[in-house]
Amino acid sequence: MSTLLLSQDQVKELFTMKDIVEICEKTFQGFGEGTVINPTKVNLDLGETAAFPPYKGFMNAMPAYIGWTDIAGIKWAGGNLGERKRLGLPYVTSLIMLIDPKVGNFIAVMDGAFITNMRTGAQTAVALKYIFNNGSSEKKPIKLGLYGAGMQGHTQTLAISELFDIEEVRVYDVMKAAAEKYKKDMKDVVKGEIVVCDTPKEAAKGDAIVCVTQSKDKFLLDKWVKPGTVIFPMGSYQECDDAMLMNADKIIVDHIGQCLHRGALAELSEQGKITEDDIFGTIGELAAGKLSVGDYSDGKIVCIPIGTGAMDIAVASIAYKKAKEKGIGGTYSFV
Repeated sequence: MSTLLLSQDQVKELFTMKDIVEICEKTFQGFGEGTVINPTKVNLDLGETAAFPPYKGFMNAMPAYIGWTDIAGIKWAGGNLGERKRLGLPYVTSLIMLIDPKVGNFIAVMDGAFITNMRTGAQTAVALKYIFNNGSSEKKPIKLGLYGAGMQGHTQTLAISELFDIEEVRVYDVMKAAAEKYKKDMKDVVKGEIVVCDTPKEAAKGDAIVCVTQSKDKFLLDKWVKPGTVIFPMGSYQECDDAMLMNADKIIVDHIGQCLHRGALAELSEQGKITEDDIFGTIGELAAGKLSVGDYSDGKIVCIPIGTGAMDIAVASIAYKKAKEKGIGGTYSFV
């Protein structure tokens, strides 16, 4: 049997952000209902933190089965701040492979970088729907604080704008030129004002604060953030200070096992200061109607969608089906 091959440009032809938000919401519901199977990702350190090899990068293997599309697959993806950065290549590199779970044959291989960037924004939007908007589809106004004005800053904003009317974005980036470019790029997406901030403290305002940086510094301080805020520290490192996590009214994650070992919770988890018992629940449980955050106006919600293979495989499965219908992509017989 032949395998469908899709390039990044071909994948881009198949989706709008609205499509991807809807796919991610269905997949979170599958998580909550138990019809999505998502083992913890396996990390290969290629010098991101390890002394050897010295390539300043990492790769993750991320398998999943998606019940609502009845497709399984794996994403092989990572980031590199060494040679890729020197060559001017995007930080993320990614490939997705899909199989028919009934017989195990490979049905598709496609670029995963575009899917990764888009679904990462979409999962934040879906989480906000069930935290800030209590699951309602009403397009409410929202104010955002945003750290990181690169690709992820753009896709976060695009996705959130699908479900909310963005009244204001306060954006900070260590490269002010990137924040200025973001302001220009997003002027037609954000209904209200985009404020480019000179200091990190200035951006710590809004109904939700989203951190999508590569920073290893705990730059977002708990004392800056008012009660009633949802905070998304989504980078590979902590991004916010310990007090933000220790004082949170509720901690919500996409995948408990994964979030305790990478990203915002990893250091405190390793120290035994945050355990599984400190996690209120998952986005999937919210989306499936099994949990509700209730009134958090006097507290703060920390939400950590660290990223799961399930979101990538779900989007890729729809890409495969759409491409087959439209006759897009090439084929190759591996066997």
